[in-house]
Amino acid sequence: MEEKTLKFAAASLLVLMIGVCIALPYFPDIHTRVEEAREARVAEEEFAASQVEMNDLTMINTNVSDSSYGGQLSLRLPEGVEGSDIHFTNDYVTQTIRIEIPETDSRYFDSYPIAGSSNHIDTLSYVRKGELGVIEIVMDRVYELETDYDDNNYYFDFLTPQEVYDKVVVIDAGHGGRAPGATKQGVNEKDIDLAIVLQLKEIFEENDQNIGVYYTRTDDSNPTFDQRVQLANKSGANLFISIHNNSTSSGRMSSASGTSVMYNEADEMGLSQRFAQICIEEVTNQIGSRNRGIVQGDSIYIIRTSEVPVALIEVGFMTNHEELKLLCSEDYQRDTAQGIYNAICRAFEEGY
Repeated sequence: MEEKTLKFAAASLLVLMIGVCIALPYFPDIHTRVEEAREARVAEEEFAASQVEMNDLTMINTNVSDSSYGGQLSLRLPEGVEGSDIHFTNDYVTQTIRIEIPETDSRYFDSYPIAGSSNHIDTLSYVRKGELGVIEIVMDRVYELETDYDDNNYYFDFLTPQEVYDKVVVIDAGHGGRAPGATKQGVNEKDIDLAIVLQLKEIFEENDQNIGVYYTRTDDSNPTFDQRVQLANKSGANLFISIHNNSTSSGRMSSASGTSVMYNEADEMGLSQRFAQICIEEVTNQIGSRNRGIVQGDSIYIIRTSEVPVALIEVGFMTNHEELKLLCSEDYQRDTAQGIYNAICRAFEEGY
């Protein structure tokens, strides 16, 4: 009896070991998806908490032509308010345009609905904050605004990024808000990612190329994964870059170092893989880090969901003492940004 029990236990242990060996290659992917799900939940909670309850707003259709772009809308100015008093913001990440109108009383929105026509508006709503009226227009894609006004009305047209710029790039600083990413020796990955992006933003602003650059974040905010990738998809971007930093799977400090770039293996044209190769070459050449090569990245939501060529750059290892010190250096961050900028320019030269 004991012999049979021992044989059964040995057989069970053997089956378990075989199962572990088969599953072992998938453990990193499982860990990635668990972490991704946790960060997604945090980002969605932060976004929900930031929302304000809005009221539906009527639009009077005036049959304005909608064939070339979003279409023109007009807004009646309240008495005593000039066009220069109107303030608007364009939140590209959520495709939301907010228009602030001073001196609006309780009758304004009922008496003066927006007039015009656009097939590209998902929702149209308003809220009053004291004497300030705020209109929110959620679009189906990313648009640039072209505005004008006269004595009575304020006008705005919606232009696609391609009507304004020669090329379009979306830059994503990983993590943010209550999702710090890797944290080592009191340093949060989200802060390094953002610092590199802000350096890259400066480089773009110092050059006069007609490139439209959209950023998922330029502060300590935390857009959802879907908002990040949809900024690329809904702007029709030529390139999408996400900037991150690496760590060992155990999270312990080690000698592992270097730069790697993830790409979309499902991209049948190979544009994502080629762009990743350009990024790894230009970034490592610029900062002198170890080239760890390019890696298939379809386990990452923003990679597998991207409709445009995408590269996720793991600049360095925060679990390496020397590399962490470099990553915290403003000069190293600037050099990294320069390498990414060089990769973008080279990709455009190659026809992206």
